[in-house]
Amino acid sequence: MANPDKCLYAKSHEWIFAEGGAAVVGISDHAQHEITDVVFVDLPKAGRKVAQGEACAVVESVKAAFDIYAPAAGEVVEANQALTTDPSLVNQSPHDKGWFFKLKVSDPKQLDALMSHAQYQDFLKAAAK
Repeated sequence: MANPDKCLYAKSHEWIFAEGGAAVVGISDHAQHEITDVVFVDLPKAGRKVAQGEACAVVESVKAAFDIYAPAAGEVVEANQALTTDPSLVNQSPHDKGWFFKLKVSDPKQLDALMSHAQYQDFLKAAAK
């Protein structure tokens, strides 16, 4: 669904892939490795309005629970219901079947504050030092 190289990334490890009317949101491959085995996902409901940086979903793993933040403000137009029955899709396919929700972005300029894939990789390397 979303080529990692074409996504934009937040420092909190969410990605957004904006193409057409609704942008797709998920977590990075790096994040799913850190979270480990996902056992439950609480998704936002369609119609919910979210602010950039707002916690709007929760992922539970065998380790802990983690908030998922909106990388841009907008209205949730669809949640990935497949995650409610098979949350392991987040681990198996974070950029394809493991997406979280689709967002109608209200201010596309907010995307300018996010990192490109190359910038995100540099961010991860710097954080690992």
